[in-house]
Amino acid sequence: MELLRNYPMSLLPYALARPFLFGMDPETTHELTMSALARAQGTPLEWAFRNARVDDPVELAGLHFPNRVGLAAGLDKNALCIDAFAAMGFGFVEVGTVTPKGQPGNPKPRMFRLPKAQGLINRLGFNNEGLNAFLNNVQAARFRQSAKGLPMLLGLNIGKNAATPIEQATDDYLTCLDGVYPHADYVTVNISSPNTKNLRALQEDEALDALLGAIEQRRLVLGKRHASIDAKGKKQARHVPIFVKIAPDLEPAQVEAIAATLKRYGLNSAGKPNQNWGVVATNTTLSRTAVLGLPHAEEAGGLSGAPVREASNRIVRQLRAALGPGFPIIGVGGIMSAQDALEKIQAGADVVQIYTGLIYQGPKLIAQAARAIRDNC
Repeated sequence: MELLRNYPMSLLPYALARPFLFGMDPETTHELTMSALARAQGTPLEWAFRNARVDDPVELAGLHFPNRVGLAAGLDKNALCIDAFAAMGFGFVEVGTVTPKGQPGNPKPRMFRLPKAQGLINRLGFNNEGLNAFLNNVQAARFRQSAKGLPMLLGLNIGKNAATPIEQATDDYLTCLDGVYPHADYVTVNISSPNTKNLRALQEDEALDALLGAIEQRRLVLGKRHASIDAKGKKQARHVPIFVKIAPDLEPAQVEAIAATLKRYGLNSAGKPNQNWGVVATNTTLSRTAVLGLPHAEEAGGLSGAPVREASNRIVRQLRAALGPGFPIIGVGGIMSAQDALEKIQAGADVVQIYTGLIYQGPKLIAQAARAIRDNC
C-alpha cells in the first residue's frame, strides 16, 4: 500500500506533504514513495526520514523485540525498503506477501482512499516479483549489521499464487517457507487476504489443520537443516516461529475453532505456549458498515484503517480469552493514534503493527505509539 513520504517531500512536516501525496492516485503515490525510499536508504539522504527508536524491549515467541510497534505486511511486498523502515524506528517490520512465482495482481485501479473515514480499500491481489527476487532483496538489507543495541526484527509473509488451485495451496506455502526460513526472524502465513479467490477457506477447521500440520512438519526439518553451533559447541536448531494471519470477519465460533487448532500446535505437553506458533489479528475487512455512503465505499477489496479497529480489537480479545496468557498475538488493524495502539495491547495483543495509520498520520505515529505502550504497560 501507499506510504508516507518520498524523500523530496520529507524535508517538510508530513502534514504539509500529505495533501500533495493524496493529490495523486494512491498506487502511483505508493510506487513513487517506495522507489524514493529504496534509493535513499543507506545514503546520506536517509537522515530525512530517520527517527530515534523508542526502546521498550519485550520477549515474544522466543524473540527479543526492541519495541512493540511494527510495520504490517502489504506495504513493502518485494522487501525493497527494509533498511528505510528500520531507520524510521520500528521495532519489527513485516514484508511481503510473497508468492512462489511473480504475479501482477488484480487489474488497476485497485487502491482507493476514504479520507473521511481514515480508511483505505485495496484489491491488489498479492502483486509481487516472486520468491527469488524477494529473497535477493531481503539478503541485500543491512539493518542487522548497522544496528545499535537490539536489531530490528524481520517478519517474512508468505502466500499462494492466484493460479494455484486452493487444493494445492499447501505446496505454495511450503515452497515459500523453504525459501524464507533461513532469513526470517519469524514467518507469517497469510490465509486471510480477501483479494485471492478462496484463500479465506484455508481458515476453516480441516483445511487449517491440514495446512498447519504440513507447515509444522516442514518447520522441524528446516530448523535442523539450518542449525548453527552455539558458544558451547553444541548444535542448535534454527528457531523461527510461525504466525498465522486471520481475518476480522469471523464469527465467535470460527475464532474458537481457529484458536483450538492453534493450541494443538502452539502448546507443549504441559499446556504452555511453546513459542513456535503465534497469530496475527487481523487482516482487512470486507464489511462496509462503517463507510456506507462514502465515495469508493462500494469498491471490492479489503478495507483497512479506522473502520476495522473495533472488529480487530474484538478478534484480539476473543483470541486472548481462548488461547490464554502467553500465546503470542500480534495485533493490527485501525491503529491511527497512540491511544489506538494502547487499546490494542489492552485488548490482549503482545505487540502491534501499523499500516494505514502510517499513511494518514505519518512517521511520527511510530514513536508516539511506542512511547504510549512503554509508559502505560
